[in-house]
Amino acid sequence: MPVLRFLNTCIFDHGAVSRLEKTLKAYGVARPFIVTDPGIKAAGLLDRIVDAMGPVTPAYIFSGTGANPTEDQAITTAALYKQAEADGVVALGGGSSMDLAKAMLLLASHGGCLEDYAAISGGSRKISKLPPLIAIPTTAGTGSEVSVGFINTLNNGRKETYSSPFLIPDTAICDPDLTLGLPAGLTAATGMDAVTHCIEAVLTPMVNPPAEGIGLDGLSRAVGQGALRRAVEDGNDAQARWDMMMASYEGALAFTKGLGGVHALSHAAGRLKEKKLHHGTLNAIFLPHLLRHIDGAASEKFERLRFAMGLKAGADMGDAITELNLSLGIPRCLADIGVTAADGPGIVDYALADLAHAGNARPFERRDYEILFEQALN
Repeated sequence: MPVLRFLNTCIFDHGAVSRLEKTLKAYGVARPFIVTDPGIKAAGLLDRIVDAMGPVTPAYIFSGTGANPTEDQAITTAALYKQAEADGVVALGGGSSMDLAKAMLLLASHGGCLEDYAAISGGSRKISKLPPLIAIPTTAGTGSEVSVGFINTLNNGRKETYSSPFLIPDTAICDPDLTLGLPAGLTAATGMDAVTHCIEAVLTPMVNPPAEGIGLDGLSRAVGQGALRRAVEDGNDAQARWDMMMASYEGALAFTKGLGGVHALSHAAGRLKEKKLHHGTLNAIFLPHLLRHIDGAASEKFERLRFAMGLKAGADMGDAITELNLSLGIPRCLADIGVTAADGPGIVDYALADLAHAGNARPFERRDYEILFEQALN
């Protein structure tokens, strides 16, 4: 079974969860705290993971993770973690479960409040070693199982990014079998999150050729070789699921280089708690507009991206993503998912303050985000 060692140790293959018991013992975890969500529990995946632990008994199982993790949930679960006298965490699910697990461990082990550790205000330097964290993704999108950070919506309304090498899970167990049968809509939305990671990581101006190469390979698997379309069309296509989980993993490896305006806007829109907007869907809607908006700012990178996507030289990448979204059943515009013109000013304000704002292929000002919002709205 492949064991990949880049930013962390990743056990990657069909049936990889069989290595969970051994992994827990390797870290000396005898009382793991499980973080997951209601859908994972209802689908029976939680039971599979508990069975894979063998004689190791969970100290506590929290299955109430919300779609967009909040500061309140982090505070609640940190208290539960300490009360259970847990000595490590298994995060099972999509990006929300993994991000909540990271926030929970940060508060449980470091104290204070989440705002103290926000990357944009220099909080990264306050983060040190956390208790062992094993991440088991059940979607192929966020790549949080290998990411240096997490996202959390604070009680002050800001959706903050947290970044530190200490936030990378100690081991990722990537088992594509856990994604078999995932609904088409969720497969599409999470898959477009991975695609956006790969594209924005390549376009951001920070110099990191190895990360760009990894991002291009992920994009090739997901789009150029058609794994995302195949996974949406047939939820039990095992090879497509393998390739999409790899594309997700590679997207997160690549975005150690940074992200850009799509994520700045998606983070800003995602803070609207009452609308419950899916991050991957937001990325998919914003992405084609941003690609058209910055075309010409990084011409050589655009050509490499076109090649990875299987497009002809000079093809309109925005049109290609729009066509891909349509084929996947992604909502056409922001209005289709409940966003209104009244939301625009706040989204633009928060996008300008988001950490990803610094990663655009060319400098962005307020008007750039206003244009992108207007184009994506209807």
